[in-house]
Amino acid sequence: MAEKTMKEMQQDVDRYISQFKEGYFQPLSMLARMTEEVGELAREVNHHFGEKPKKETEAEGSMEMELGDLLFIIICFANSLDIDLETAFREVMNKYYTRDADRWTRIEEEAKEL
Repeated sequence: MAEKTMKEMQQDVDRYISQFKEGYFQPLSMLARMTEEVGELAREVNHHFGEKPKKETEAEGSMEMELGDLLFIIICFANSLDIDLETAFREVMNKYYTRDADRWTRIEEEAKEL
């Protein structure tokens, strides 16, 4: 499968959702769905890296699928509010590049100190 831009992913999700009469959920419902998906991701992370192993009766999950579910609901949320995620991503990266430019120790700086 060819790589897609975020705009193409937003269009794919919109085509999928548009085939149903219900359409996009309301913002509060979407936030609840997003919270559920974050919880499912947290459960997988805890099973893989935490102190809570899976029960023998629990189905095998994957962090990849949970992150995919989270991406889907984020795209739904953005689409429902007419937010272009490519623009949002560009703006947030600019914020990090400027606001946090000197916040963390750069790898090159560590090498110079040795």
